[in-house]
Amino acid sequence: MAVEAERGPRARVRWLGLWDGYFVVCHLVTTALVFTSGAPQGRRVLAIGGLTVAAVWYAALGRPLLTGRGGGGRRNVVFCAGLVGVFALVACADLTGSFALFGVVPMLMMSLPARPAVVVAVLVNLLPPVAWWLRPGAGDPPPPAAVLASLLGVALSALLGLWIKRVVRQNREHAELIEELQRNRAQVARLSHQAGIAAERERLAREIHDTLAQSLTSIIGLVQAAEAEVADAPGLDSSRRHLALAGRVARDSLAEARAFVAGRAPAPLEQSSPARAVRRQAEGLTAQTGVPVRFAVEGAEGPLPMQVGVVLLRAAQESLANVRKHAAAGRVEVTLRYGAGRVGLVVRDDGGGFAPGEAGDDAVDAADGRSAGGFGLAGLRARVAECGGVMTVVSRPGEGTVVEVHLPVPVRGVAAGAGAGADDDA
Repeated sequence: MAVEAERGPRARVRWLGLWDGYFVVCHLVTTALVFTSGAPQGRRVLAIGGLTVAAVWYAALGRPLLTGRGGGGRRNVVFCAGLVGVFALVACADLTGSFALFGVVPMLMMSLPARPAVVVAVLVNLLPPVAWWLRPGAGDPPPPAAVLASLLGVALSALLGLWIKRVVRQNREHAELIEELQRNRAQVARLSHQAGIAAERERLAREIHDTLAQSLTSIIGLVQAAEAEVADAPGLDSSRRHLALAGRVARDSLAEARAFVAGRAPAPLEQSSPARAVRRQAEGLTAQTGVPVRFAVEGAEGPLPMQVGVVLLRAAQESLANVRKHAAAGRVEVTLRYGAGRVGLVVRDDGGGFAPGEAGDDAVDAADGRSAGGFGLAGLRARVAECGGVMTVVSRPGEGTVVEVHLPVPVRGVAAGAGAGADDDA
């Protein structure tokens, strides 16, 4: 794909390599002819100097114009005027330098519009006869062969120039077509990718709606029925509390499922900030297990991109779920840290811990009966990596576990001074 993406620019300047080779050959041949001509040495040196200046003039100004990167309009006129002036100097110094016309005329045709280019090319071809008449001691007219050569050069210059301009135009059109094709292919690939995502999302939405959502709805109904039966029963306060908590968890899970089906943001983030959503997860762990959770926000809280907020929420959910299921912790600390261009989440517990070096991060998930690498910390690590973030897990048996997630955030995504930090126990 990268090779194809470069094909357009290559086609745009492919012809220039051939032209460069042709120009070098013309320059060397003309220089050699001037060097071996019978003109006085001073004139030969002046002519060779003019040819050298012409080559430098082309490399410095003419070539960028031919590739389309050197501007246009006035710069083209300046380049052509300088080129004609240098050629006139060469022709007047030594008529043998007139062979440079084979390189000068094509450059004029490529640099100017068609009609002005033809006119200038004709005038340039008339310079050698004029130089013959103006040479010192001139009294006889130029040889007939020189006149015929000039006339033939005029005709060939016009035909060659028109052909060159046509080739250049076709190459540029071809390059533009290739670039447009690449843009269209990229757009088609992007649309196909989006269509595939939409189709898969729709399939999952149907499955969730027909399975999990329906099951959660049934669970909520059963919990409400059980609550009604024990509402007036004495001594069942604990049961009522657990039923209320189960109903709350089921309703939150149903809201999450419906949000996914509708393609919206996670339910906890729809009406609150990421900090409040993470705080609610901490409060939920305390309500479910009785384990005290200390929640703190460090730095200036501000708005975050939706993807970053979702990853922070999922990180808090996964980390606290592992604490609830496996850690047997007596205390948990959840810290949300805002900084310039970054945001982080740290979940620390004093539970039993585990040995990541022996069983990998998914040892926590294996205790829950899941296959290693399928869910849990491995899935969370993948989420964090998709956002360009970093996740670390530090744990030892008997020394608790620390899960840290650090995510990059555009500077404009965190408003300085948007709020003060919070520090309290859930």
